Amino acid sequence: MKSVSEQFQALRDRQQCALIPFVTAGDPDLATTATALKKLDQSGADLIELGVPYSDPLADGPVIQAAATRALQKGTSLDEVLELVKTVSPELQAPIILFTYYNPILNRGIDTFFQDIAAAGARGLVVPDLPLEEVSAVTESAAKNGVEVILLVAPTSPKERIQAIAEKSQGFIYLVSVTGVTGMRTEIQSRVEELLIELHAITDKPIAVGFGVSQPEQAAQLKAWGADGVVVGSAFVKRLAESDDFRAGLTDLEQFCAELDRALKSS
Repeated sequence: MKSVSEQFQALRDRQQCALIPFVTAGDPDLATTATALKKLDQSGADLIELGVPYSDPLADGPVIQAAATRALQKGTSLDEVLELVKTVSPELQAPIILFTYYNPILNRGIDTFFQDIAAAGARGLVVPDLPLEEVSAVTESAAKNGVEVILLVAPTSPKERIQAIAEKSQGFIYLVSVTGVTGMRTEIQSRVEELLIELHAITDKPIAVGFGVSQPEQAAQLKAWGADGVVVGSAFVKRLAESDDFRAGLTDLEQFCAELDRALKSS
């Protein structure tokens, strides 16, 4: 499996924009999550973001919060998620990026956490509540274990902070398209286009946009504005959650991923 940076470089060489779906591990169950990862990988996903259920997901909107709650109620643990990644990742072309919060990392111990997720096969990590002042300790441990820590830039971030985040982020920079939590929106804020221009002016690292993207047309718009990748979360999680049964949900997930892939690769 390629690293996150290697995958983005391969896409850039082909002048393609990365599709990065997000699903919550353990919703509706871990076996379905394993199948979902494989179907996403086969339907156009270039990288896959896998959410580790957490009891206080401050950055997540109602759809992903509800999915995390359901997964936790079924007893889904970090160890089980890592076992899932270890089992499935050898079958995938798309690097897996884990999405978790800072407290579980501290509880496990930073070095132990990165040793464990690297051994499982994770190639990237997003920690939305990681303080910028504590990033170096995390990225140093991550780098020793071959994991890239992706940092987030918010629309409200001042220029000095954007510069610092751009310098420290590994793999790519995660540009949050809205002020607030994750969730589906009908429109992408025009401020995103300005931020993409600003970021490209100060860094040559890839920039992926997430939070609020739910339609193929939005993904194509972000690519046209200069995004190197598009992250889609709640729209995938919702499809799994609201289907009559898991088979229908997986089929819907697969079809939606293919639609997004076509929108990005043909635009």
